[in-house]
Amino acid sequence: MPPDMARRNGRVGAAIVYSFTGAMSPLKKETAYLHLPTYTAGLIYHIGTFLSFTLLVLLFAGFHIPGRAAYVLAALLAVSSAAGLSVLLKRIIKAPLRHLSHADDYLSNVLVTLFHFLTALTLLKTSLLPILLLYGSLLFLYIPVGKLRHTVYFFTSRIHLGIFNGRRGVWPVRKGGYDDRNAG
Repeated sequence: MPPDMARRNGRVGAAIVYSFTGAMSPLKKETAYLHLPTYTAGLIYHIGTFLSFTLLVLLFAGFHIPGRAAYVLAALLAVSSAAGLSVLLKRIIKAPLRHLSHADDYLSNVLVTLFHFLTALTLLKTSLLPILLLYGSLLFLYIPVGKLRHTVYFFTSRIHLGIFNGRRGVWPVRKGGYDDRNAG
């Protein structure tokens, strides 16, 4: 890689935090503010995915989720499953999204939505744990070859964006917008 010749002009740490928070806001993500229900469903869906992976690891490690907590987590995963299903149906029904989509978009959505659902069922009926562990293992094998690989590079790419934009003083965005005092 060639050396970065830009003069450091910002706070990298604050920019990394902004990369995971403010920059993910629907007001900062292209046209997400025009599609708030879908943005919200996607956010719920991704939170459910992180929850499912966390629970998979905990259950694999032998942790037991107590009764009430299991019911609450299962309910949350039922909501995230519904969010994933709604995103999938929108992709199927809306022609512009259908034309942008390819087989991996559909397959990834179905696999992860089933993962949420199976994790929820396992919380309620622990005898399903071997099936969840097998399914989770297969899902982990699919991650590097499909769209799901973004789960691996999401964090590193957000950190890189924070470093890149923080070094230049672009992130976090100042309250008054663009600061042209150093321009030109």
